[in-house]
Amino acid sequence: MPDFSTDEFDYELPEALIGQVPTEPRDAARLLDARDAAPVHRHVRDLPDLLQPGDLLVVNDTKVLPARFHLVKPTGGAVEVLLLEPTGRHLEWRALVKPGKRLHVGTTLSTPPTANRSSRDVLTIVDQLDDGRRVVELIDHEVLDELGTVPLPPYITAPLGDPDRYQTVYAQEPGSVAAPTAGLHLTDTVLDRLAERGVGLARVELRVGLGTFRPITTDSVLDHDMHAERYRIEPAVWDQIRSAKRVIAVGTTTVRTLESAASTGQLEGETRLFIHRGFDWKVVDLLMTNFHVPRSSLLVMIDAFVGPRWRQLYEDAVHEQYRFLSFGDAMLLQRMPNEASEGFGHAP
Repeated sequence: MPDFSTDEFDYELPEALIGQVPTEPRDAARLLDARDAAPVHRHVRDLPDLLQPGDLLVVNDTKVLPARFHLVKPTGGAVEVLLLEPTGRHLEWRALVKPGKRLHVGTTLSTPPTANRSSRDVLTIVDQLDDGRRVVELIDHEVLDELGTVPLPPYITAPLGDPDRYQTVYAQEPGSVAAPTAGLHLTDTVLDRLAERGVGLARVELRVGLGTFRPITTDSVLDHDMHAERYRIEPAVWDQIRSAKRVIAVGTTTVRTLESAASTGQLEGETRLFIHRGFDWKVVDLLMTNFHVPRSSLLVMIDAFVGPRWRQLYEDAVHEQYRFLSFGDAMLLQRMPNEASEGFGHAP
């Protein structure tokens, strides 16, 4: 397959359209219904009316960890640490550390002292990795819940009044460092109405990490290196998916989970799946997703799902003043047809 340029996935995003606070209530977020040639402007609360009995809505029920720390070096300099994933060794995590150039192995980082609280050791740098990452070892298990904060994306500058608003209503499995943001719009009321309509609900898990939010920095999309993220699907859930009339994925992390399992035959493991133009879709028929950052692997996935049409949809969303990114609005997309893969009962 010939290379294609990352420049193809750039677009002008007005800063004023970046959602800074969540929509209240959740399901009042706007929904650009782009299933047909002429998009329709709706709201997420309308979703039950858009799906059919026998459809299966699949969500990522991962829960966001309080994985960000604002710490200081022994010299007093400020350091931000974002835990990415455990290494599998006791209390060790891979992490992004900024600034990290002068942080050597063996350096212990602490909370800054205040008038009411003395400094407390939090973690120690134990190894250096690429891309500004480090391996860190927590002092104890308690520091994560006691001192960590919810890691909002850097483009959200407004304070978050309620940390639960960066969790989905069905969040269950702690392990992610970012929310599966398309699911932030769903409410118990919407889920109940979907059930009443005969739409099933299935839960999968992908632990959102660097693979999801790391930007593309290469000139060619195909040179982008996806970091691994862990996923899991219960066998009974996979049976539901295989027999569904249509599969509607809520969010790109759900897409990667489903298509990774279908591609590998493994219902649990690590995925580096990078979905781009020419991908052979096997599972997902419809996708509910937010509007993504320019030049991102998520936008490349949308191009693979609906083709170059994404650009006109994004232009329409900008013109209509939709809100973008994590606390933004959503869109409902139908996949371009391709050959259905053997073994899946739903229509392409």
